[in-house]
Amino acid sequence: MTSKQKTARLLRQFGLMQPVDYFRFLFLRRKNRAINQDFRKRYPDVVLPPDYMMYESFKLDYERYYIHGQLTAEWLAQLVVPHIDLNGASVLDWGCGPARIVRHLKNLIPEATYYGTDYNPDTIAWCSNTFNDIYFHSNDLMPGLVYEKEMFDLVYGISIFTHLSEEAHHAWLRELTRVLKPGGLLLLTMHGAGFREKLTDPEAAVFDSGQLVIRGRVREGHRTFAAFHPEAWVRGWVKELEIVQFIPGSYDEQDVYILKLRLGTGHLSEDLSTDYTEYTDGQSDISV
Repeated sequence: MTSKQKTARLLRQFGLMQPVDYFRFLFLRRKNRAINQDFRKRYPDVVLPPDYMMYESFKLDYERYYIHGQLTAEWLAQLVVPHIDLNGASVLDWGCGPARIVRHLKNLIPEATYYGTDYNPDTIAWCSNTFNDIYFHSNDLMPGLVYEKEMFDLVYGISIFTHLSEEAHHAWLRELTRVLKPGGLLLLTMHGAGFREKLTDPEAAVFDSGQLVIRGRVREGHRTFAAFHPEAWVRGWVKELEIVQFIPGSYDEQDVYILKLRLGTGHLSEDLSTDYTEYTDGQSDISV
């Protein structure tokens, strides 16, 4: 176990991980002040979320938030367009945060109708007041969503299951398939083998055995709450869906799963979670 892992383990053990993470935010705000001010000068018309709102969802670098969000939207469109026609489609950004991706995706494919949902009410309020052509709604940490059954052609969640418990994994997979149209696509990213080197030895052993690894002892959904997903576990978890494409991540890159709700399948069964186990260890932090 590295010294960083030992320190993080102690912070979790004594409930100090989130307070220390807030001091990290203050440090980064000061450290990145010059480059962020430079971005504002170069792009005065770009509307940005408040600093801590940005930090919670995607670090604290204005250019990375905006430009990387645009690149991620382009990447996402390139992945899904071969599998689905988005002209006239309904698209949901589940766990949208401060609209880092969906604000760009609507410009790439303007013929679709876009929705965003998040469990942070302040984030949703900011999004709703900023983007008039996207429909934003709040959700709780656990399901459900306000949307009708079989409403969306595409649902995507970028690094959302990476911060949820096993119980939430099963509950949210059922809910996301409920709102997905038959034949619709579900795109998810996970902490797969590319993050194995960040695990402690006990965590890595459990990961290698094909079990979900959870780092808790902080508020679920927070950036310091982390889940790690062996490919075998994910394949069992989504067994009622068709895996259209799997893209394994390299070091420090998340795995990508493009899933399809088979025609005539309907939403997933209530007892889906009974076959799986979880390993929970409140140990070291991870930067994601």
